[in-house]
Amino acid sequence: MEIRPGIEMASLSDVGCQRQNNEDATSYWEPKTDDEFQRKGRLAVVADGMGGYEGGQEASRLAVETIEDVYGQEAANGPRDALLKGFRVAHERIREYADAHPEFQGMGTTCTALALNDQSLYFAHVGDSRLYLVRDGNILRLTRDHSYVGRLVESGVLRSDEAEHHPQRHILTAALGAGTDVAADSPTNPLALENGDILILCTDGLWSLVQEPEMLSIVTSRDASSACAELVKLARKRSGPDNITVQILRVAPNGAMGH
Repeated sequence: MEIRPGIEMASLSDVGCQRQNNEDATSYWEPKTDDEFQRKGRLAVVADGMGGYEGGQEASRLAVETIEDVYGQEAANGPRDALLKGFRVAHERIREYADAHPEFQGMGTTCTALALNDQSLYFAHVGDSRLYLVRDGNILRLTRDHSYVGRLVESGVLRSDEAEHHPQRHILTAALGAGTDVAADSPTNPLALENGDILILCTDGLWSLVQEPEMLSIVTSRDASSACAELVKLARKRSGPDNITVQILRVAPNGAMGH
Protein backbone atom coordinates (compact mmCIF):
# COMPACT_ATOMS: atom_id res chain seq x y z
CA MET A 1 0.00 0.00 0.00
CA GLU A 2 1.21 3.48 -0.83
CA ILE A 3 1.83 5.71 2.18
CA ARG A 4 1.15 9.39 1.69
CA PRO A 5 4.01 11.80 2.38
CA GLY A 6 4.48 13.14 5.89
CA ILE A 7 5.49 10.01 7.75
CA GLU A 8 7.93 7.18 7.41
CA MET A 9 6.33 3.88 8.44
CA ALA A 10 7.66 0.35 8.86
CA SER A 11 6.44 -2.73 10.70
CA LEU A 12 7.74 -6.20 11.39
CA SER A 13 6.17 -9.22 13.06
CA ASP A 14 8.30 -12.24 13.91
CA VAL A 15 7.33 -15.63 15.34
CA GLY A 16 10.28 -15.48 17.78
CA CYS A 17 12.52 -18.39 18.72
CA GLN A 18 10.25 -20.70 20.70
CA ARG A 19 6.73 -20.47 19.28
CA GLN A 20 5.31 -22.56 16.44
CA ASN A 21 3.21 -19.78 14.98
CA ASN A 22 2.51 -16.08 15.23
CA GLU A 23 -0.47 -14.94 17.32
CA ASP A 24 0.41 -11.26 16.89
CA ALA A 25 -1.19 -9.10 14.19
CA THR A 26 -0.42 -5.63 12.91
CA SER A 27 -1.82 -3.27 10.29
CA TYR A 28 -1.50 0.19 8.82
CA TRP A 29 -4.38 1.88 6.97
CA GLU A 30 -5.05 5.05 5.01
CA PRO A 31 -8.28 5.98 3.18
CA LYS A 32 -8.34 5.62 -0.60
CA THR A 33 -9.17 9.23 -1.50
CA ASP A 34 -7.31 12.38 -0.51
CA ASP A 35 -10.59 13.94 0.54
CA GLU A 36 -11.24 11.11 3.02
CA PHE A 37 -7.62 11.21 4.12
CA GLN A 38 -8.07 14.81 5.19
CA ARG A 39 -10.95 13.81 7.46
CA LYS A 40 -9.72 10.46 8.74
CA GLY A 41 -5.92 10.50 8.64
CA ARG A 42 -3.92 7.33 9.26
CA LEU A 43 -4.55 4.29 11.46
CA ALA A 44 -2.01 1.82 12.91
CA VAL A 45 -2.84 -1.21 15.08
CA VAL A 46 -0.98 -4.00 16.90
CA ALA A 47 -2.57 -6.94 18.72
CA ASP A 48 -1.24 -9.93 20.65
CA GLY A 49 -3.66 -12.86 20.76
CA MET A 50 -4.06 -15.56 23.39
CA GLY A 51 -6.10 -18.69 23.93
CA GLY A 52 -4.26 -21.52 22.23
CA TYR A 53 -2.45 -20.82 19.01
CA GLU A 54 -5.46 -20.91 16.68
CA GLY A 55 -7.68 -18.99 19.08
CA GLY A 56 -5.01 -16.37 19.68
CA GLN A 57 -4.28 -15.98 15.99
CA GLU A 58 -7.97 -15.61 15.20
CA ALA A 59 -8.55 -13.09 18.03
CA SER A 60 -5.72 -10.76 17.01
CA ARG A 61 -6.73 -10.97 13.33
CA LEU A 62 -10.38 -10.19 14.17
CA ALA A 63 -9.34 -7.24 16.34
CA VAL A 64 -7.10 -5.65 13.71
CA GLU A 65 -9.57 -6.18 10.84
CA THR A 66 -12.59 -4.98 12.83
CA ILE A 67 -10.91 -1.82 14.12
CA GLU A 68 -9.78 -1.01 10.59
CA ASP A 69 -13.32 -1.57 9.20
CA VAL A 70 -15.06 0.45 11.87
CA TYR A 71 -12.50 3.25 11.78
CA GLY A 72 -12.85 3.49 7.99
CA GLN A 73 -16.60 3.97 8.35
CA GLU A 74 -16.70 6.15 11.45
CA ALA A 75 -13.55 8.27 11.59
CA ALA A 76 -15.08 11.39 10.09
CA ASN A 77 -17.19 11.67 13.27
CA GLY A 78 -14.04 11.98 15.38
CA PRO A 79 -11.02 9.67 15.55
CA ARG A 80 -11.30 8.90 19.27
CA ASP A 81 -14.95 7.84 19.10
CA ALA A 82 -14.18 5.77 16.01
CA LEU A 83 -11.32 3.96 17.80
CA LEU A 84 -13.44 3.25 20.88
CA LYS A 85 -16.32 1.97 18.75
CA GLY A 86 -13.85 -0.25 16.87
CA PHE A 87 -12.67 -1.74 20.17
CA ARG A 88 -16.26 -2.39 21.32
CA VAL A 89 -17.22 -4.08 18.04
CA ALA A 90 -13.99 -6.15 18.00
CA HIS A 91 -14.68 -7.30 21.58
CA GLU A 92 -18.17 -8.46 20.56
CA ARG A 93 -16.94 -10.19 17.39
CA ILE A 94 -14.30 -12.14 19.30
CA ARG A 95 -16.85 -13.19 21.93
CA GLU A 96 -19.28 -14.31 19.20
CA TYR A 97 -16.52 -16.27 17.49
CA ALA A 98 -15.65 -18.06 20.74
CA ASP A 99 -19.33 -18.86 21.34
CA ALA A 100 -19.57 -20.37 17.85
CA HIS A 101 -16.30 -22.32 18.28
CA PRO A 102 -16.29 -23.80 21.81
CA GLU A 103 -12.75 -25.12 21.32
CA PHE A 104 -11.60 -21.48 21.33
CA GLN A 105 -13.20 -20.57 24.66
CA GLY A 106 -10.80 -18.22 26.45
CA MET A 107 -9.56 -16.60 23.24
CA GLY A 108 -8.79 -12.90 23.49
CA THR A 109 -6.24 -10.31 22.47
CA THR A 110 -4.43 -7.19 23.56
CA CYS A 111 -4.81 -4.27 21.20
CA THR A 112 -3.18 -0.87 20.84
CA ALA A 113 -4.37 1.42 18.04
CA LEU A 114 -3.43 4.94 17.06
CA ALA A 115 -4.97 7.43 14.67
CA LEU A 116 -2.88 10.23 13.26
CA ASN A 117 -4.83 13.10 11.81
CA ASP A 118 -2.61 15.91 10.61
CA GLN A 119 -0.34 16.16 13.68
CA SER A 120 -2.96 15.15 16.24
CA LEU A 121 -2.40 11.73 17.81
CA TYR A 122 -5.37 9.75 19.15
CA PHE A 123 -4.92 6.30 20.66
CA ALA A 124 -6.72 3.55 22.56
CA HIS A 125 -5.55 0.31 24.10
CA VAL A 126 -6.52 -2.80 26.05
CA GLY A 127 -3.97 -5.20 27.54
CA ASP A 128 -0.19 -4.84 27.59
CA SER A 129 0.81 -3.98 24.02
CA ARG A 130 2.44 -0.56 24.22
CA LEU A 131 2.72 2.79 22.49
CA TYR A 132 5.84 4.91 23.02
CA LEU A 133 6.65 8.44 21.91
CA VAL A 134 10.25 9.39 21.15
CA ARG A 135 10.95 13.14 21.15
CA ASP A 136 14.09 15.23 21.69
CA GLY A 137 16.18 12.25 22.76
CA ASN A 138 13.61 10.99 25.31
CA ILE A 139 11.30 7.98 25.22
CA LEU A 140 7.92 8.14 26.94
CA ARG A 141 5.43 5.30 27.34
CA LEU A 142 1.94 6.59 26.51
CA THR A 143 -0.01 3.45 27.53
CA ARG A 144 -0.27 1.72 30.90
CA ASP A 145 -0.34 -2.07 30.98
CA HIS A 146 -3.62 -3.70 31.92
CA SER A 147 -1.85 -6.45 33.82
CA TYR A 148 -1.65 -7.85 37.31
CA VAL A 149 1.95 -6.69 37.65
CA GLY A 150 1.10 -3.27 36.17
CA ARG A 151 -1.41 -2.86 38.98
CA LEU A 152 1.20 -3.77 41.60
CA VAL A 153 3.58 -1.15 40.19
CA GLU A 154 0.87 1.53 40.15
CA SER A 155 -0.05 0.79 43.75
CA GLY A 156 3.61 0.98 44.82
CA VAL A 157 3.92 -2.70 45.78
CA LEU A 158 6.51 -3.41 43.06
CA ARG A 159 9.23 -1.30 41.46
CA SER A 160 9.02 -1.16 37.67
CA ASP A 161 12.43 -2.86 37.28
CA GLU A 162 11.20 -5.74 39.48
CA ALA A 163 8.05 -6.01 37.37
CA GLU A 164 10.04 -6.84 34.25
CA HIS A 165 11.08 -10.22 35.65
CA HIS A 166 8.03 -10.99 37.78
CA PRO A 167 6.80 -14.57 37.14
CA GLN A 168 3.21 -13.33 36.73
CA ARG A 169 3.99 -10.44 34.40
CA HIS A 170 1.99 -11.98 31.54
CA ILE A 171 -1.32 -12.11 33.45
CA LEU A 172 -3.65 -9.52 31.93
CA THR A 173 -6.46 -7.72 33.76
CA ALA A 174 -8.20 -6.75 30.50
CA ALA A 175 -8.29 -8.06 26.94
CA LEU A 176 -10.58 -7.82 23.92
CA GLY A 177 -12.93 -10.83 23.96
CA ALA A 178 -12.47 -11.46 27.70
CA GLY A 179 -15.20 -10.61 30.23
CA THR A 180 -18.52 -8.98 29.45
CA ASP A 181 -17.40 -5.41 28.93
CA VAL A 182 -14.40 -3.91 27.24
CA ALA A 183 -12.51 -1.22 29.14
CA ALA A 184 -10.30 0.52 26.59
CA ASP A 185 -8.10 3.37 27.80
CA SER A 186 -8.09 6.43 25.56
CA PRO A 187 -7.08 9.99 26.44
CA THR A 188 -9.94 12.45 25.94
CA ASN A 189 -7.80 14.96 24.06
CA PRO A 190 -5.38 14.27 21.23
CA LEU A 191 -1.65 14.72 21.72
CA ALA A 192 -0.04 17.33 19.45
CA LEU A 193 2.90 15.76 17.64
CA GLU A 194 5.99 17.67 16.59
CA ASN A 195 8.18 17.35 13.51
CA GLY A 196 10.58 14.45 13.90
CA ASP A 197 8.55 12.66 16.61
CA ILE A 198 8.74 8.86 16.47
CA LEU A 199 5.92 6.52 17.56
CA ILE A 200 6.61 2.89 18.47
CA LEU A 201 3.78 0.35 18.73
CA CYS A 202 4.87 -3.04 20.07
CA THR A 203 3.77 -6.26 21.76
CA ASP A 204 5.28 -7.59 25.00
CA GLY A 205 7.47 -9.94 22.95
CA LEU A 206 9.55 -6.85 22.26
CA TRP A 207 9.28 -4.63 25.34
CA SER A 208 9.82 -7.45 27.84
CA LEU A 209 13.26 -8.12 26.31
CA VAL A 210 14.44 -4.75 24.96
CA GLN A 211 14.87 -1.89 27.42
CA GLU A 212 13.51 1.60 26.73
CA PRO A 213 17.00 3.21 26.41
CA GLU A 214 17.88 0.54 23.82
CA MET A 215 14.69 1.25 21.87
CA LEU A 216 15.48 4.95 21.98
CA SER A 217 18.99 4.55 20.63
CA ILE A 218 17.91 2.14 17.87
CA VAL A 219 14.98 4.20 16.54
CA THR A 220 16.86 7.49 16.63
CA SER A 221 19.92 6.18 14.78
CA ARG A 222 18.25 4.29 11.90
CA ASP A 223 15.44 4.58 9.39
CA ALA A 224 12.14 2.98 10.41
CA SER A 225 12.62 -0.23 8.47
CA SER A 226 16.13 -1.05 9.73
CA ALA A 227 15.10 0.00 13.27
CA CYS A 228 12.30 -2.60 13.18
CA ALA A 229 14.76 -5.25 11.99
CA GLU A 230 17.31 -4.33 14.66
CA LEU A 231 14.73 -4.38 17.50
CA VAL A 232 13.44 -7.81 16.46
CA LYS A 233 17.00 -9.11 16.10
CA LEU A 234 17.82 -7.96 19.64
CA ALA A 235 14.71 -9.63 21.11
CA ARG A 236 15.53 -12.86 19.26
CA LYS A 237 19.12 -12.75 20.51
CA ARG A 238 17.71 -12.69 24.06
CA SER A 239 15.88 -15.99 23.47
CA GLY A 240 12.66 -14.51 21.97
CA PRO A 241 10.24 -16.81 23.82
CA ASP A 242 7.20 -14.92 22.48
CA ASN A 243 6.09 -13.50 19.13
CA ILE A 244 7.70 -10.11 18.49
CA THR A 245 5.85 -7.29 16.72
CA VAL A 246 6.84 -3.66 16.24
CA GLN A 247 5.53 -0.80 14.11
CA ILE A 248 7.37 2.52 13.84
CA LEU A 249 5.94 5.80 12.52
CA ARG A 250 8.23 8.78 12.20
CA VAL A 251 6.76 12.23 11.57
CA ALA A 252 8.64 13.98 8.78
CA PRO A 253 11.23 16.38 10.20
CA ASN A 254 9.98 19.20 7.97
CA GLY A 255 6.40 18.74 9.15
CA ALA A 256 4.97 18.03 5.69
CA MET A 257 2.16 15.79 6.94
CA GLY A 258 0.77 15.35 3.44
CA HIS A 259 -2.81 16.06 2.46
